[in-house]
Amino acid sequence: MAQEDLQERISQIEINLKSVQSRMVSAAEKAGRSIDEIKLVAVTKLLPIEMVSAGIKAGLNCFGENYPEQAVEKIQALKTEQNIEWHMIGHIQSRKARTVCEYFDKVHSVDRLKIARYLNRYAGELEKNISVLIEINLTGEESKFGFPAYDEKDWDTLASQLTQITLYENLTVQGLMTMPPLFEDPEQSRPVYKKLNRLQAFLQSNLSKISWHELSIGTSFDYEVAIQEGATIVRIGTEIFGKRPEI
Repeated sequence: MAQEDLQERISQIEINLKSVQSRMVSAAEKAGRSIDEIKLVAVTKLLPIEMVSAGIKAGLNCFGENYPEQAVEKIQALKTEQNIEWHMIGHIQSRKARTVCEYFDKVHSVDRLKIARYLNRYAGELEKNISVLIEINLTGEESKFGFPAYDEKDWDTLASQLTQITLYENLTVQGLMTMPPLFEDPEQSRPVYKKLNRLQAFLQSNLSKISWHELSIGTSFDYEVAIQEGATIVRIGTEIFGKRPEI
């Protein structure tokens, strides 16, 4: 990327980031919250290393990736950068679990017992402790991953399943993540996030040794609603970087 093109890209990201941050602050204030409670994860899936580098120069320091092999290229290329966090936010195949443990600081997408078991095993082999979030499917959509939690009558069973994960010595469970359907109106996400709040309270009551304080909810489409409904992490890509390449 030519120097002029790079500087133009950095400037555009800075403009976009300033707009996103302003809207985040407004959403937090509307909910009576402090913006300091909310972490911005810049989603860089499918974006080239040069774009991530431009993001760092624009002031970003936390990035979310969906595909481990693509992420590793970026992480290795940018390993000299200081204080950069990498979050795994996509579905994890069992054969990629070791890679995830080796390269990522936090995992948002623990969506089944099997993957938790693999992550715990490989984290132990690497002598690491991995911070994880439990991915929840609140709507029953077959296209969505996550522990099924759409029927509140089944939450006792869910809590029993999650107990096993909380006992793994190489994983630290910190909260929940979900992805609502892609609605036309961001307000349609609100009931999904309210339901996740109820589940969070249920788990805090029933599995009280875990804080469950993190809620990874909200994307470029609905992050203001998510913040109003308690998001501690928002995952924003296109609002910062523009439209990403097609797969």
